[in-house]
Amino acid sequence: MKISIIGAGNVGATCAQVIAEKEICNNIVLLDKVKGLAEGKALDMQQTAPLARYSTNIKGVTDDYEATKDSSIVIVTSGLPRKPGMTREDLIQVNAEIVKYVTQNAAKYSPDAIFIIVSNPLDVMAYCAYFTARTSPKKVIGMAGMLDTARYKSFIADALHCSSKDILAITLGGHGDTMVPLPRYTSVGGVPVTQLLPKETIDSIIERTRFGGGEIVNLLGTSAWYAPGYAAAKIAVTIATNQRRFEPASVYLQGEYGYKDIFFGVPVMLGKHGAEKILEIELNEVEKELVESSASKVLEAINIYKSFEL
Repeated sequence: MKISIIGAGNVGATCAQVIAEKEICNNIVLLDKVKGLAEGKALDMQQTAPLARYSTNIKGVTDDYEATKDSSIVIVTSGLPRKPGMTREDLIQVNAEIVKYVTQNAAKYSPDAIFIIVSNPLDVMAYCAYFTARTSPKKVIGMAGMLDTARYKSFIADALHCSSKDILAITLGGHGDTMVPLPRYTSVGGVPVTQLLPKETIDSIIERTRFGGGEIVNLLGTSAWYAPGYAAAKIAVTIATNQRRFEPASVYLQGEYGYKDIFFGVPVMLGKHGAEKILEIELNEVEKELVESSASKVLEAINIYKSFEL
């Protein structure tokens, strides 16, 4: 199996390293448009193999999409990162042009590949990649929900001074400030989180989760990379090993949750065919209103993307 990662920046390189250590494929191709960047990082990772004890072969290339030929999975991390004060929507046009170019070239050599999209604004870029690749809706997956839920879990674990391993949780909606963490579907060791934390604390955690990416941007001056890179790698591992686990991800909806023609974060079964099944969970009126608000923001961004007629 071959997995190609387009974009050798911090997110792409982190993703490549995690996948290499998991040994789920024989070959990883790391591609970037900056001459020498992918080659240098790939060489560094290859020399890490004897220390970390993995056998995965890692090859770096500069803008050579033919090297990605016959990839089973293509992970797209290309695009400009957010800067302080910049919203994800500010990035729509420039990153859509990048994602379209990348997807066209990758799909040319790997028409049957499953695409995992990491570029922001995530849901819009997944939409762009889907209509560019002209593939099955099961084969284009946005990474967002995996990352959002991880942030949500980490904040709960911090509040309870417990291991995040014991937390089951889910978020719905677009990747960004309108995402919808669901306390009603959150438990710690099987106990509802609403029994363990006061409402004020839970509300504070939800707010911090929604703006988790922005918090890191303000601290670093650029976007996060460890958690996003690992989140993308986890989706790839789940698919490559056909685990058929339900995980939150942004996928193309065709009537589920009452929405059509939108990429939106929902729980999906990930297996060897990609997003094999969408799980529709019951929502109360408050949750429905929050999801509707999130969907309207995503649809607004998609309409902005459509207006560019790329």
